[in-house]
Amino acid sequence: SSSEPSRSRNVRSITPALLLIAALAPSAFAQSASPDFTRCIESLRGDARAARVQDEAFTRFTQGLVPDMSVVEKLDYQPEFRMPIWDYLAALVDDERVADGQAQLAQHAEVLAKVAERYGVDPATVVAVWGVESNFGRNFGNYPLVQALGTLSCHGRRQAFFRGELYSALRILQAGHIAPERLVGSWAGAFGHTQFMPTTFERLAVDFDGDGKRDLMDNTADALASTANFLKKAGWQSDQPWGFEVKLPEGFNANGEGRRSKRPIGDWIARGLTQVDGAPLSRDLGSAGLMLPAGPQGPAFLVFKNFDAIYSYNAAESYGLAIAHLADRLRGAGPFTTPWPTDDAGLSRAERRELQGLLVLRGHDIGAIDGALGEKSRAAIRIEQARLGQEVSGRGGQKILRALRGG
Repeated sequence: SSSEPSRSRNVRSITPALLLIAALAPSAFAQSASPDFTRCIESLRGDARAARVQDEAFTRFTQGLVPDMSVVEKLDYQPEFRMPIWDYLAALVDDERVADGQAQLAQHAEVLAKVAERYGVDPATVVAVWGVESNFGRNFGNYPLVQALGTLSCHGRRQAFFRGELYSALRILQAGHIAPERLVGSWAGAFGHTQFMPTTFERLAVDFDGDGKRDLMDNTADALASTANFLKKAGWQSDQPWGFEVKLPEGFNANGEGRRSKRPIGDWIARGLTQVDGAPLSRDLGSAGLMLPAGPQGPAFLVFKNFDAIYSYNAAESYGLAIAHLADRLRGAGPFTTPWPTDDAGLSRAERRELQGLLVLRGHDIGAIDGALGEKSRAAIRIEQARLGQEVSGRGGQKILRALRGG
């Protein structure tokens, strides 16, 4: 699945972005169905039948479908790859989400313990995925899936991929796992508490409470167990960490190193790496790759197979690091030790809301104060940066926040 079809084999879509940018409601009914669109959908009936969608179900769930062209525009937008990693992590792993996650760990302790027993994935990791994917069920996305996938099946790139997801969504409805009006999610088709694509749902969703339905929308136990099942199938090893922050020796040459270039821990010890506090690395941890998400001047991490399992959920290293770091924070760890190599650090969601409030006080119309720095917020920030003599980027960071606090 994924926000973007090049990442489509992974499980989810662009939900973390929904937490970070303005989650625009679909302009669902701005378009009416053109004869071309109606013909295109009807032309899929034969392939849908071959894909085990009954004619009656195809008719019932696609009747009167109109395209939502806003989803086609989103095909190329991937915030995970455009936003500085310190901004991405500042909003996804903030004190608010850590506190929320710890409350969810307590509230769902019994289910999470059973999930850990069955799948070998610890509660903090499962809850971290939940927090990043849907803010613990608060942000599912509000695109009707059949409409979004139907549109992407007939317009834009990767139509074959989206057709497969459409047929899968129709089979899910046909089987009665989820009511048609509840099957809403991201613009690219991911849905539920932990944002599974339809084909991922069919492959890996589980009916954990035994009620006969695999319901990732309204059944938290099914959603948490399905997430653990995904990670287990992706190679999660319960006796291994995802990785940890390390300290590089002076003058370390990181050329050619990366998440996939795994070496025995002994090699890293020989090359002078230590734990971030200077303690020696343990030799019995197997092989790890060195990940430098902001280059050798920023935080450095040795990552193991469990990081790859998280990465397979959505193929962006920044995303994988957000899940892994949030899981550590839920277990009581602190922020990274090494600062990001920037003189203008990112903002938490509370700080983003504060920034928006200060922009409103200066007379800017930025829409809702929601912590999502969308285009209106960025336009207002550009005006204020110009007034203050700062670099005009439209980016909300600590510098603009401090300047506006001072008036």
